[in-house]
Amino acid sequence: MRILLIERDLKDAAQILDYFESRGHQLDVVADGLAGLHLAATNLYDAVVLDWLLPRMEGLEVLKRMRLDHGVPVPVLMLTAKDDLSDKITAFRSGVDDYVTKPFDLTELEVRLEALVTRTEGRVTRRQLVVGDLTLDLRTLEATRAGRRLHLYPACRKLLEALMRASPAAVTRQQLESRLWGDNPPDDDLLRSQMSSLRRALDGPFDEKMIQTLPRFGYRLISVSAPVHSPPANGEEQP
Repeated sequence: MRILLIERDLKDAAQILDYFESRGHQLDVVADGLAGLHLAATNLYDAVVLDWLLPRMEGLEVLKRMRLDHGVPVPVLMLTAKDDLSDKITAFRSGVDDYVTKPFDLTELEVRLEALVTRTEGRVTRRQLVVGDLTLDLRTLEATRAGRRLHLYPACRKLLEALMRASPAAVTRQQLESRLWGDNPPDDDLLRSQMSSLRRALDGPFDEKMIQTLPRFGYRLISVSAPVHSPPANGEEQP
């Protein structure tokens, strides 16, 4: 398994890292919520282990933004010292998939994560993103539309994945810039140029266009098989 561990307690994080790596798993470890959100949004994991009381951004807010802002479907196990029933109910209602309280057993933690991954193994969204006749394989990074392979530069592929994960919801310019350049976007409008390249590859060969521009906000990807109200034509941003 490839796991993202977002844990403020360095001792707990070190124990989990040592145990899981000795068992052949891959872990990325961060100690604050904001950094964890960035990794969850820009990488593909099998599961996330999430502390509740995190610096910079609390665990439930990280989870909320993973789901709503970035469309990340990965299963989340909350690992926390908060053991009141009301806390557990709040966490499950917020969307966590499992809940383990501290102190914890490493073997149990591994088994619970394996169970989460097994239950989600069949989800199309884990290995393949599909919007209408557009498909992106998350293992091979191959994109096809109507059976036709799309030739995408790496930056365009990242943009496409972000748009497909959110579809049909919109993705802001800031979110897409963060996807490409992290916290240091370029001064000039390179995002517009990258989106133009993606449009040429994705929409150029087809009559029906999937990428819509929301002026002064961002972009969204629509399924051509499902009618969606488009922005006004005079507000469309062209390549």
